[in-house]
Amino acid sequence: MKNKSIKLVASLILMFVVSCDDPVTVVTNYVHPDGSVTRKIEVTSKKKSFKNSNLQVPFDSTWTITDSWAIASNGDTSWIRKAVKLFKNIDEINLSYKRDSGANREISRQTAFRKRFKWFNTEYRFSEMIDKTMSYGYPIENFLSKDELVFLHSPDSIIINKQLGSDSLKYKAFSDTISRKTDKWMGKSMVSEWIGEFSKLTAGKTGNELNIKSLKAREDEFGKIIEKNDKKLDSLWKNGILLKELIGEANALKYKIEADSAASLVSSKILLDFKEYSVRIVMPGKLIGTNGFIDSSHALLWPVKSEYFLTEPYEMWAESRIPNLWAWIVSGVFLIFVLTGVLIKVIKKG
Repeated sequence: MKNKSIKLVASLILMFVVSCDDPVTVVTNYVHPDGSVTRKIEVTSKKKSFKNSNLQVPFDSTWTITDSWAIASNGDTSWIRKAVKLFKNIDEINLSYKRDSGANREISRQTAFRKRFKWFNTEYRFSEMIDKTMSYGYPIENFLSKDELVFLHSPDSIIINKQLGSDSLKYKAFSDTISRKTDKWMGKSMVSEWIGEFSKLTAGKTGNELNIKSLKAREDEFGKIIEKNDKKLDSLWKNGILLKELIGEANALKYKIEADSAASLVSSKILLDFKEYSVRIVMPGKLIGTNGFIDSSHALLWPVKSEYFLTEPYEMWAESRIPNLWAWIVSGVFLIFVLTGVLIKVIKKG
């Protein structure tokens, strides 16, 4: 779905390479009531090599690291590296993200923890959030329904099971509909981002016909022009033909450098060299709210893909509750004390 959604942008930068040798990585956060977090990172690779430049989530020699291997039924060998570390608080996790020199160092990630006392219960909230990469793109919920959004963000295992199940035709059609809508979302966001970046680069240089307001008014027109020339977009842009159609011949010649720079910025944001991974969260106490999915081990699971945080931040969150036993006991004792006092008064009056 991702490759189809970005086909317009791919034409601008010639190629988009996805390595099939990327390790499969799952990071699990075991959240403790005091705000500390035990993180376990499990990396599975086809090669007996775990280079820092290939790691989706950072860890180093301060972690407890163990290596193992497994042989699949077809005879293929997988190498597995597990890294575990107790973080005293989320600040330590966020610092590790800031110092990250791995595969996903270009994205901004942070964790958050909240503890709220409510007398009878204490509530906890833990989240991981990735900042958006685009500044002018449209929220994807403007294009997809709630059910479509859930399906889009579902782990691959859930999507595959539905597409291979008894309702396979239904979910195949559902997936195709989502793909068409995400194509539209991507196209409009790409045009909007280019307009925003071009307007910044030409601020104070152009007249009213090229300010951001006038360009935004022509956004749909730009989108149709790009869609019409989809198959030869790259050559038309390089030759300046497409730019002349968008902003006129005189302006295309005058602001070609700014237009190319804006297109390059848009491409770098949308086609960020990002390696996918998964996040799991295990909360203390009873779960009371989340936007995640339950995996086979009954933990919460989120896939992390670049299209999730293109135009808006991607937050993975969970909330839980632990009863305050002492509060119940104190309240019970106090209630007994009050009732005893009332009963004694009644007896004395009688």
